[in-house]
Amino acid sequence: MNEKFCKLGFRPADILLPKNCNMEKWSVVACDQYTSEPEYWKSVEDFVGNAPSTLHMILPEAELNADGVEERISSINKNMDDYLDSGVFKEIKESFILVERTLKNGDVRTGLVGAVDLEQYDYNKGAASLIRATEGTVLERIPPRVRVREGASLELPHVMLLIDDPECTVIEPLTEQKAQLETLYDFDLMFGSGHIKGYRVSGKALDSVADALSALGDPTSFNKKYGLENKPVLLFAVGDGNHSLATAKECWERIKKTLPCGEYNHPARYALVELVNIHDKSLNFEPIHRVVFETDPDKIIREFLNFYPSAKLGEGEGQRIEFVSAQKRGVLTVKNPESGLAVGTLQNFLDQYIKKNGGRVDYVHGEEVAESLGSKPGNIGFLLPPMGKSELFTTIITDGVLPRKTFSMGHAYDKRFYLECRKIK
Repeated sequence: MNEKFCKLGFRPADILLPKNCNMEKWSVVACDQYTSEPEYWKSVEDFVGNAPSTLHMILPEAELNADGVEERISSINKNMDDYLDSGVFKEIKESFILVERTLKNGDVRTGLVGAVDLEQYDYNKGAASLIRATEGTVLERIPPRVRVREGASLELPHVMLLIDDPECTVIEPLTEQKAQLETLYDFDLMFGSGHIKGYRVSGKALDSVADALSALGDPTSFNKKYGLENKPVLLFAVGDGNHSLATAKECWERIKKTLPCGEYNHPARYALVELVNIHDKSLNFEPIHRVVFETDPDKIIREFLNFYPSAKLGEGEGQRIEFVSAQKRGVLTVKNPESGLAVGTLQNFLDQYIKKNGGRVDYVHGEEVAESLGSKPGNIGFLLPPMGKSELFTTIITDGVLPRKTFSMGHAYDKRFYLECRKIK
């Protein structure tokens, strides 16, 4: 291991890639997408069939409550072992992968796949760790994921970690070296979700990454950058996959208790992620909308207005939250809210309402999907405004985590697809 990475929280990894596979069938979108659209996942199953695929090693959240989940988890773990035993993979030793993802609109997002040290990550509110969550963690979402990971021999990342690198010193210089780098994959993603190309970053090219990250993480420079004094450095913020990384952390903490004190050089201590510069021009923060199922839309609007005495139905001065149901569409305006973000105002109400009245909330990517689901009888959709990405690091440093499911980096079809793997046993 390059010693420069020891204190950085992010390092090269031994990465597994498939060989002699149909890559379009191999790579599928993150499990937390299309959670209220089981028909999407049925289409993926039909397309993939029995071909080697990451689909056979994940549990889509749309199927968490389906019959036979325990059998599905056992099958996932068996598929991982079978893929390892049958030689599906080739191993890329001690490397990063420079990723160029062409999005559906033609923009190109550049990232760097490597491993984070879970010892330097804390998802709790008020954390002062080098790696922090950006949003509140929904603790009840962790146990089902733990059930998959705790028996797994492999991990498949859909976590995207952000750095605040306005001078573009870490990832962008590698793109200028592409002609000298080995191409590892180059293919179209399924269902018109764009194109992806990966290059191996190894040897001396690793030094430039370590040096640039060290400069970003220098405490003096960090505090000057944000106008702070003696604040602990936040080098990495989790952009996508908060709950997957929290699950990896939980599993590592359990494993750590079984190890001799101080002997923590175990593969489960690390988690594979993709590092992305928040200043990447392709990176857009999209709001995550809410749809409440099995509810009375009129009642939920009345209760919202009672919950916030300063709120009104219709346009006005204050935070603006659109809603849509089968019967009507309108706007709720909250004057002088306690939360600085509309998503926080809405979530505070929904938590109390669901606890008292029942119903189910889903977190939906894409305004059209939220509108479609919210317009069905017995449902209501809430459409939220976007958050500026320039606010993210400053907000996390000064205020702690954002309300859960505040933002998403792009539409569902532009999310990270499973592709690379790593051994965790």
